[in-house]
Amino acid sequence: MAVLHNDRQLTDLAEIRDRLRALGSTTDAQFLQRFFKTASGEYAAGDRFIGVRVPATRKLAAACADLPLPQLRTLLRSKFHEERLLALILLVRAFARGDDDVRRSIYDLYLANTRHVNNWDLVDASAPHIVGAWLQDRSRAQLYRLCRSKVLWERRIAILATLHFIRNGEASDTLRIAASLLGDEHDLIHKATGWMLREVGQRVGKKHLLEFLDAHATLMPRTMLRYAVERLPTSQRRRYLRA
Repeated sequence: MAVLHNDRQLTDLAEIRDRLRALGSTTDAQFLQRFFKTASGEYAAGDRFIGVRVPATRKLAAACADLPLPQLRTLLRSKFHEERLLALILLVRAFARGDDDVRRSIYDLYLANTRHVNNWDLVDASAPHIVGAWLQDRSRAQLYRLCRSKVLWERRIAILATLHFIRNGEASDTLRIAASLLGDEHDLIHKATGWMLREVGQRVGKKHLLEFLDAHATLMPRTMLRYAVERLPTSQRRRYLRA
């Protein structure tokens, strides 16, 4: 694996791609393709990996901070997973430092390209910081449209975006969206929803979690319930799991 030297800002997309490939490893690429379920019939079927570890991708991102939105859009539409992740890391960072016009442009770009935010790590690294952050003081209607989507990743974006609200002491949208996802068939939605419910209990208030569990525990998929009760005292956890 090549060593990256961040001695200047990179603005040429071809050079950035070359740098990313220089960081790759065939062995890591093979591992990542198995880990992220890319075989036929699996949730990320057909995704392709260069074999770059996340810390190295984030280090490269520090040298690409000035990449303009059109080039970020191109990178986000790449067939390679690490290029899409790099684009999302850069979009998150640009969103954090941008004014409202920049943030709106990034939010719109993100929603127009959700088909490329197509694995759980990509969603988790971006949805709270872009979608949740933009909607913090705005209508949340878009989240309810996303949570009704037939696209797995859009439903995960909907529930993960609420992590931003949770971090700001809000639980209501997380709880409503979680209730709407109780019948979802996909394990990745069960895990994400249970995780957000657990975060509600940890960050907003245990009573919100317990009220949700009292109302819905018997309807929750086992994985969702297990994730949600993970931080509860043993006696409470066992009671809900027996439900």
